[in-house]
Amino acid sequence: MAEMNSFALDLDEVRRRARDHMDEGAVTNNYEGDVQKTIEILNDALATEIVCVLRYKFHAIAAQGIHSENVKEEFATHARDEEEHADMIGERINQLGGKPNFNPEGLLTRSATQYVEGSGLLSMIEEDLVAERIAIETYRAMVRYFANRDPTTRKMLETILAKEEEHANDMHDLLVAQHGDPQ
Repeated sequence: MAEMNSFALDLDEVRRRARDHMDEGAVTNNYEGDVQKTIEILNDALATEIVCVLRYKFHAIAAQGIHSENVKEEFATHARDEEEHADMIGERINQLGGKPNFNPEGLLTRSATQYVEGSGLLSMIEEDLVAERIAIETYRAMVRYFANRDPTTRKMLETILAKEEEHANDMHDLLVAQHGDPQ
């Protein structure tokens, strides 16, 4: 019984593998995920973040109206947050030995969200809320997928997910402020 609760690691073997497989960087033999599938999933998430950056930046610049200044600031803050998410994801892809796909060609086909400019302040807020809701659902699915397969990626995605939930709440608050609580 005591053996089931004990921690045992053959350090000599771990050290040997570390030397023998240096070309694999951060990916060690106890990585339980599929590295190529992880890179593919993360490159799609990267595309989503890039599209979100572009949409928020457009909204931060193009929003007009009597209440637009505060909303424009919120859009700009969200654009910076989404850019940080893209950087985090790109770095993780690199750590796994992959190539982050920043190529604009095919960006919209790889992204979970769409690039919708909106026709006015209210529709911009609505489009950003829709995009955040899509991101939340997508990141939750990724978190469940990675679970124990890749705890580092899962933790990064949980951090991004928390920020996306905050963004959705911000957009909902702006929506309510623009045309009242629907309840």
